[in-house]
Amino acid sequence: MDASNILPSWDALAARDDADIPLLGAALLIARDEYPDLDPSHYEQMVSHHVAQLRPRLDDNSPLPLRMMAINEYLFDELGYAGNHDAYYDPRNSYLNEVFERRLGIPISLAVVQMEVSRRLGMPLDGISFPGHFLVRLPVDDGVLVMDPFNRGRPLGVEELRERVEPHLATGQLDDEALHDILHPASHRAILVRMLRNLQALYAEQEDWPRAVRCADRVLTLLPDNPDALRDRGIGYHRLGHVLGAREDLGRYLMLNPDADDALQVRDMLVDASGGNVRLS
Repeated sequence: MDASNILPSWDALAARDDADIPLLGAALLIARDEYPDLDPSHYEQMVSHHVAQLRPRLDDNSPLPLRMMAINEYLFDELGYAGNHDAYYDPRNSYLNEVFERRLGIPISLAVVQMEVSRRLGMPLDGISFPGHFLVRLPVDDGVLVMDPFNRGRPLGVEELRERVEPHLATGQLDDEALHDILHPASHRAILVRMLRNLQALYAEQEDWPRAVRCADRVLTLLPDNPDALRDRGIGYHRLGHVLGAREDLGRYLMLNPDADDALQVRDMLVDASGGNVRLS
């Protein structure tokens, strides 16, 4: 299969509506930045093989949760896809080609595999940009079934969801309406941005500034003028000594976000990048 049929270009991807972004191809496009020789057709064939192996096992007349259970048993028990608990912050966990090859990942990359396989089997599985760990959701007759791909697709009840999200809330309290909003399906663009933000944070922690800048730049391709990505790319440019890039990005960040919690620190960095002269308008 021609790689151009699987991988969109970044420019084409940026121009597409969220619903038209191919999740598998776009996730592999992120991986190609790090692995320029990867063969996207190989991973397309892997997904197709997973689907072909699963199809005879699924009864179209059985309830969706039972079909989902069979898919999870195949992916996580038979094939051995698993959350990398021992090396969670290994960047390879975020690159989809490595996830397919090593069968190790973090919640969001495992969710992409789970979603791609399930959807080709007629299962309307979506991602959830849940605070902390990414989750997946399946509509069922009486609501939604929420699952944790990092832990073999284990279903999560309402109380556990509340316990997981409340540490991330300023008030520490979560009503039913707020939980419902949090469980809203994530768009493909949002999934890709979260994958890139994860990688950017890992590379910044390692002070690998060229890769951190690359990831922030890709976020800005998908979400132009995203304040956090502007700040992060600007910080990376500053660390790399790219003064003009740092001045432009950090200045733009402060114009978009003048009351940000880190505005003073960013302004200090902008002053440093500007040789002590900075004027915001």
